[in-house]
Amino acid sequence: MILEEPEPETTLLRRAREAAGLTQGEVRRRLAKARERRGKMPPKDASLKRMYTSWEKVGGVKPTDWIDELCEVFELPPSALIEGASGGPFTPIAPATQPSLLAVKSLDPAVIQLLEQQTDLYRMQDRVMGSAIIPQTEAHVANISGMLRNALPGKHAQAAGVALAEAAALAGWQALDAGNQQRSWDLHDIAKAAARESDNPTVYVHVAAQQAYALLDAQRPDDAVAVLNYVNSRENTTHVPPRLRAWLAAAHAEFLAAAGQRTQALRMLDLATDILPTGDSDPELPYLMLNQANLARWRGHCLARLGEDEAIADLNSALDGLASMTSRRAETGLRVDLALALQRKGDGHAARIEAQRAAELAGSTGSARQRARITRLLAS
Repeated sequence: MILEEPEPETTLLRRAREAAGLTQGEVRRRLAKARERRGKMPPKDASLKRMYTSWEKVGGVKPTDWIDELCEVFELPPSALIEGASGGPFTPIAPATQPSLLAVKSLDPAVIQLLEQQTDLYRMQDRVMGSAIIPQTEAHVANISGMLRNALPGKHAQAAGVALAEAAALAGWQALDAGNQQRSWDLHDIAKAAARESDNPTVYVHVAAQQAYALLDAQRPDDAVAVLNYVNSRENTTHVPPRLRAWLAAAHAEFLAAAGQRTQALRMLDLATDILPTGDSDPELPYLMLNQANLARWRGHCLARLGEDEAIADLNSALDGLASMTSRRAETGLRVDLALALQRKGDGHAARIEAQRAAELAGSTGSARQRARITRLLAS
């Protein structure tokens, strides 16, 4: 009897490199350039070669001082590159399986409420920790999906479907922030199907519009605009609350700005301002936080994309309110927008300072999405 050789143990970093089709030498060259962009002097190649070889070995030294550069090179969060960093590697959604008849049971409204509260908790954690909690949120989505597969028909199915839609949309947004556009699209498909099954047009239009951000990040702004044209149609938004209609208009403006449609983008920004109600949130929209300050930052982002001079004033005004900003991801995006606006004005020094600060924040949240924007900005 011939015994098979056990598969050698490998590290997340080595798997990421092999999946990217890169040699160690290519990775080292990219790391050195990423280091230089941060204003740091990279070591000689022989020294970096010894370090990188150790990083890929099981039990080797962990690259704690190089995590931002590694995340930029591989466009992945720390948790997908370094064992034990930010909660470990991604946890995939479990595939659908046929439920056992012994497991099929009626839905418990108290359990659904607890799951909704758990989603709210993940939303709050996401604002601070970013992609570090992707394994937890994806496991949460899998848990709710399994509960629905094993559920008897009944009056609580609609609430459970909404709970799944909101959880999957949150996980999809995190996947987008981690740079995984396809995963984001797929999770939003789960959210849309759940919202459609629940016959909830408010949740459906939100997740359908949010899904279009995957198209925007894939450099397909015209397709993203087409999605929002459909979502924003009177047929879909007749019974949508005003705060969500304002959010849809602002998202539409962002996609139009990315597509270079200045007049239409400004019109949508004005519409969002006109219909946004007072306050920060609505009880029926737990997944949506949009107030005047949020909308001002959004406006600055759109104006920066359009190359408008007034974007700098709007974005600096938003920075003055950072003390009340709870989301590191939001601050990162704000500083990238400001760097872009400053660069287009010709102030390269100030733009680089904002970009470097944004890079530090993006590294702390594992935001490959923002790191990619920073890389494009610094390279231009």
